[in-house]
Amino acid sequence: MSRMGDVLAGFHAAWEFESDSVLIRYERGIRTPKLFQALGERRVPLEAIAGVTLTRGKRGTVVLRVEPRPGADPLMEAAAGQLKESGDPYRLVLPAEREVLAEYYADELRGLLTESGPADRFLVEPPKGPLSFKAYDGKATFDGRTVSFRWFWTGASSAKWKAGDQNFSVGELNGVEWRSPEVFEGHLRLLRRETGAPAVQADQDPAAVVFGLGYGPVHESLPFAAAVLSAVRTSSPVAAVPAAAARRDPADIAERIRHLGELHQAGLVTDEEFSVKKAELLAEL
Repeated sequence: MSRMGDVLAGFHAAWEFESDSVLIRYERGIRTPKLFQALGERRVPLEAIAGVTLTRGKRGTVVLRVEPRPGADPLMEAAAGQLKESGDPYRLVLPAEREVLAEYYADELRGLLTESGPADRFLVEPPKGPLSFKAYDGKATFDGRTVSFRWFWTGASSAKWKAGDQNFSVGELNGVEWRSPEVFEGHLRLLRRETGAPAVQADQDPAAVVFGLGYGPVHESLPFAAAVLSAVRTSSPVAAVPAAAARRDPADIAERIRHLGELHQAGLVTDEEFSVKKAELLAEL
């Protein structure tokens, strides 16, 4: 840019133009989309940008947008085109009276872009961990190396209860499938290297958590998915972490055994399955 450190402030965000990147700082106001607040700030290297546009917006505004290169940003890769326009982190909405200034910066940026086409690696940093969120049927956590699903007895299917809580090292994963909670059948599914395409619905898949009203919101589940996807792309396969490796709270184990007994009485779990799973739970004490 002509002057390093120039700042262009718009609604919900301010862009700082530097010699090799654009630093986007998102506001934390009550009107700011929650995804922006969760992201905080993002540094977008110029090599991650494919193009720049400036268009007329609604109600006397203009919209400056940078177009990320395919494969450059794990957040946009995980979103797979499902974000609403208002939730696009690469849009800067400005009052119409700043159109001339916005056009100046758009021209400056265009003159510095040298890359095009898909990127061969992620160029934008993923959201920082550790991360967690509550889905409808369980709690998902990610510490940078392992994704864990801990099922809720009020929402998890019998198939997931039979399988038990799950732990997946990033090395055994091939990718992530995120389906927005704002559409029907939203979920987060982990794609494992050895199993290929999933053959069951997300509510029956121990490698997936399902969303619902108030569960797995975009600002929590999408950064989570992006962080996992980034870790998967930079990892090598390693041995899986056993689901029962960690010690559990005795009260939690007792509650799970009680729920298992309810499934058994309802005929959803066989005698053999009940005995095996109960023994597994007791072994975690």
